[in-house]
Amino acid sequence: MTKAYLLQSWNEKMMSPDQDFRFMALSDLTNEITRDPSVFQGDESAEMKTLDHVMKLVEDTISEVKNQAVLCLGQLTKILRDSQQDFVIEKLIALFNGTDDELRDVAGLALKTVMTNIPDGVVGKACTKVGPRLLKQLQNPSTPPEAILEGLSILAILNTRAPDEITRLDPQPVAVFTQLLKHNRVAVRKRAIVTIAQFIPGSAPNVFNAVLKDYIMPSWGGSVPLDRRVTAVQLVGAIARTAPQKLGPVVGELLPGIFSAISKDDPELKESCLQTLESLVLRCPQEITPCLNQIINAGLEYIKYDPNYAADDEEDEDEEMEDADDDDDDDSGAADEYSDDEDTSYKIRRSSTKVLAAVIGTRPEMLSKIYQTVSPVLISRFGDREESVKVEVWATYIILLNQTGVYGGTTGGRDNDAVAGSKRKRQDENMDVEDSPLDLLRSQVAAMCKVLLKQLHSKSPASSSQAGFQLLIELITVLPGALSQHASNVLGCAKSVLSQSVANTTTTLHTTTLSFLALFFKTHPAGSFNTSVLSITPVLLTEATQKHPRVATEAFKAFSALLQAVSPVTSGDWALQIYKEAVNRLSRNDTDAEVRAAAEEVIGDLWVAATPIVSTQGGAEWEALRRSARPEGAVKVIKKVGGSNVVMDEAWTTQSVEWVLGIVRKSGRGGRAESFECLDVLVSKGTVPAPLVVEITNQLKSYLTIADIAVLAQALSTLSLLLKTYTKITCPIVEDGRSGFLGIIAELASSPLVMGVTLSAVEDFYGTLVAADPQITSHLIPGLMMRAERAGKDGSPSNVSKCIARILRSDPMDIAGTISELNKSIKARSTAKESQIVLSLLTLGEIGRTVDMSLQANVFSDVLQFYTSDSEAVRSAAAFASGNICIGNTHVFLPKIVNMIQTDATRRILALHAVKEVVSNCSHGQLEGVAEVVWTPLFQQSGNTDEGTRNVASASLGKLAAINPERYLGQLCAKLQDPSPAVKATVLSALRYTLIDISAEYDDQLSPLIPEFLSLMNDSNLAVQRLTLSTLNAAARNKPNLIQEHLQKLMPVLYAETALKQHLIKIVDMGPWKHRVDEGLEARKTAYETMYTLLETCLRKLDINEFLSHVLVGIGDEANEIKVLGYMMLFRLSQVAPTAVAQRLDEALPELEKTMKDVTVTKDTVKQDLERAAELQRSCLRAIAGLSKIRTAGASPGFDIFLTRLESGKWGAELKELRAGN
Repeated sequence: MTKAYLLQSWNEKMMSPDQDFRFMALSDLTNEITRDPSVFQGDESAEMKTLDHVMKLVEDTISEVKNQAVLCLGQLTKILRDSQQDFVIEKLIALFNGTDDELRDVAGLALKTVMTNIPDGVVGKACTKVGPRLLKQLQNPSTPPEAILEGLSILAILNTRAPDEITRLDPQPVAVFTQLLKHNRVAVRKRAIVTIAQFIPGSAPNVFNAVLKDYIMPSWGGSVPLDRRVTAVQLVGAIARTAPQKLGPVVGELLPGIFSAISKDDPELKESCLQTLESLVLRCPQEITPCLNQIINAGLEYIKYDPNYAADDEEDEDEEMEDADDDDDDDSGAADEYSDDEDTSYKIRRSSTKVLAAVIGTRPEMLSKIYQTVSPVLISRFGDREESVKVEVWATYIILLNQTGVYGGTTGGRDNDAVAGSKRKRQDENMDVEDSPLDLLRSQVAAMCKVLLKQLHSKSPASSSQAGFQLLIELITVLPGALSQHASNVLGCAKSVLSQSVANTTTTLHTTTLSFLALFFKTHPAGSFNTSVLSITPVLLTEATQKHPRVATEAFKAFSALLQAVSPVTSGDWALQIYKEAVNRLSRNDTDAEVRAAAEEVIGDLWVAATPIVSTQGGAEWEALRRSARPEGAVKVIKKVGGSNVVMDEAWTTQSVEWVLGIVRKSGRGGRAESFECLDVLVSKGTVPAPLVVEITNQLKSYLTIADIAVLAQALSTLSLLLKTYTKITCPIVEDGRSGFLGIIAELASSPLVMGVTLSAVEDFYGTLVAADPQITSHLIPGLMMRAERAGKDGSPSNVSKCIARILRSDPMDIAGTISELNKSIKARSTAKESQIVLSLLTLGEIGRTVDMSLQANVFSDVLQFYTSDSEAVRSAAAFASGNICIGNTHVFLPKIVNMIQTDATRRILALHAVKEVVSNCSHGQLEGVAEVVWTPLFQQSGNTDEGTRNVASASLGKLAAINPERYLGQLCAKLQDPSPAVKATVLSALRYTLIDISAEYDDQLSPLIPEFLSLMNDSNLAVQRLTLSTLNAAARNKPNLIQEHLQKLMPVLYAETALKQHLIKIVDMGPWKHRVDEGLEARKTAYETMYTLLETCLRKLDINEFLSHVLVGIGDEANEIKVLGYMMLFRLSQVAPTAVAQRLDEALPELEKTMKDVTVTKDTVKQDLERAAELQRSCLRAIAGLSKIRTAGASPGFDIFLTRLESGKWGAELKELRAGN
């Protein structure tokens, strides 16, 4: 069908007297344009004719037709010619300015639709055409309120589409809007407030100053009408939300007026003041700091505001906490006597609660004070007679608990300042023990439970009860064991809730309550709830039989936690009942996957905790488990039971091993890890029959390949375990040349791809094999040497040398012979190949680390001759060998190396590498003995002009300083005053190595030196600056307690290093191209890496708002690696400071949008560019997933739109997966 025919057909239908025809014609036209925009494009006269018909239908008498015409215009606007756009806009403006109310409403809707969908290229022109007319209409006193509201909405859309053009209009838009603040209609004033707030961010400073001077400040006067004062307060709050950077400088001038207004006896004014204070706390955190106590006091005063019932006003807060139960009874009685549907005082209490929530969420440094002043008041309001206020109070307390979990201390394992292995001192916590947030919380638990549990016992809506249990979940997460004294009451509340039937409205309540019970059983001693077990288990059993999968899943999880807590269970009908229900679920094919997984976990816990009960039931559960289509769960159960103290018979072990072997064959890479671990547990029992051991051993051979490194390590570990446990059966198979085991593993040992855990597994295999059969040594070592020689340069002689050394440690009898054979390859007249020499040197080094070679002194001399070899690989191997041989006898060999450092410039760098081996691998006792010998020659190299020499020396100096800090740290730091950048760089590198040691043994000596070396962050030399930042990073990661007290001075300097410094950007001519070099990139990158470390280890000492500002700068950096760091920090901040981050989502939006745009491919684009862009987008998407969880409805409209677009686009599935994983 041709375009002309279609247009003609639609035109005829649009002129039809039948409203259905007109409607369908518009609908068809809309759908066709959406599908294929070219259907409308062709002959201009035909287009104009169709457009004219659509415009006439905008004036149709039938509402459905008019609305469809507006929708059609929205699609047409995207493809119209300029002249047609003008026609549409002129027509709609004429209708909008008319006197017909209905047509004006439709025209307003159409204008909003057109302005939203008009192409970017013509939106500016449309703005200059529509804007002045709308502004003129707004100035007309006779304009109806409805038209004013529509006009403001249209201008707000234009402001988002064409902000530059809209601010240049005449008359000035904000000035026009300000006049509307005096309108007699409340709706107009509120819409004007919102529109002014939207325009202020893009307006000139004088525009905001005019609003402030002409309207806001005059509204604080005592004679000003209340409605104007309300409007002014609301305007301040709106501007705070959209343009805090403009409002910030004058906050101090505005707050007195707000505090004065809140004292007026007007509920709406009080509510508006509190809402504005909340916005100021969230959006202007620095500026409101001087008045923060006043804001808190206002929140505390008005959270109790209830003029119609004020029984608590005469009591002080201590009495409220002690008598909370009695007060609550009084509240309940008064509520029965008093009922007033017009009472709006609850809005004031709710707004004041939100003010306190904002303070709590953004001021972690005030936690102790908040617990002392705010927490008691919040607890006293747990029983507020208005349900919405009560839930808001609970939500606020949840925020307080979350903040305590992140910033308050170490209880519950959630201390972000904790570093593995470090010993924290009380004085480093920066708070007295008795005043810590956790201790203050602990002291208030009794009062809290008294009020909260009474509320949960009462007949509250499901949503309220759910909020109460969520609060309890947060409480015991932060303070495990907190409810021990209230266990019977808590379980009684839970029982009461779970006794209700499961319906659509109560499902979430049931799952939350069950989640709470599971956590309660995990975090509280069994003695605190033993007496309540028999009363709570019947309702749990009922929940486990529910059809709703989520409820049943959580019930099974609660039983698992209960079994683990009360183990052992020797009697009790409930254990048998849950066993039967779990078996029933596992036996059915229609069981939900989550329910099945939870039932499997219960079976494992039953066997571990209630063995006497389940062991007599016939074993039906094992059959059901092994038949499951999802074997991972069954593997975990078998592993749990097999690894416990439960004695299982040999038949069970045999069946389980056979079944797990089958799973290993079938599973992909993901499932094999668990299967191998389970197999190890079963094998270690020592009861596997010989034929099955043979089968396992033979099957393992197929996994001895580098195709899957992770599985390779596990297969080798299992093989080593078999050799250790079933030596007589496994050894002959492995050693049999026909089996090929030794050849395969020797090949693996020579592969450079084998490293880390996998290499350790290879070494363990050889050690175990030789321990089982020492005679095999004479076969293994030549075999490994041959494999290494065959591999040549493609092999890894280092790996082979480690394996040979491990063999010899297990069989020391062959050490002398092996050394003799290896020495032949390094003799002066040897004809050995380079690969043989390298392998011999490395092996001698590995052996020499534990063997004294002083009786074979010629070996050391032969090694040293290779310091002058032409081959770099040989020279490196010689340095490695000589250093490690020195460890075997430092008194004989080390002086020769030291003499070489002092006298032989050509071989100095290799001698330094040898010393580094000594320092790195010596035992602590040995190192103390040689420190004096090597310190001076190493220290003398700190000013060496060769950077490589300095780097090697600094690594050794750092380790020695850690061994004897009292003697050496002072000498190091004295060199920081040296004018030479090279010396300072060496000292900084040495200190960085010193800081790698996380033990606290020498913290007292190191602490006074921290300010001195950190002062070099301002050094003029770029390399020194970067090394100082790197040293600070090491200190932040390993010894945060040493730098915490200096962070207040350090952070401004660190933040300064994150800035892009234009004077360090150089343009280098490279023939016809110009290459841009950023010499400050490395220092900037190190600064951001240090910020990331500080976020993990010194969170409580950071100013989150200032930190966040620099993170937002980082995601806009021109270097991708810095952007990635920025997104990583943004994701982390969304977890630890959600309230602060949620307020600034729109600030991050431009960079988020820029990153997530499709990469533009040009002729110069290479594969690496695309890979880097993809990595950056994945990092950005992870940050977006975290941010999407904390956004507040309406607070960041731009981010909401962006997120919706992402969810419906190609990133939707990955974003959903990231949300679920985070």
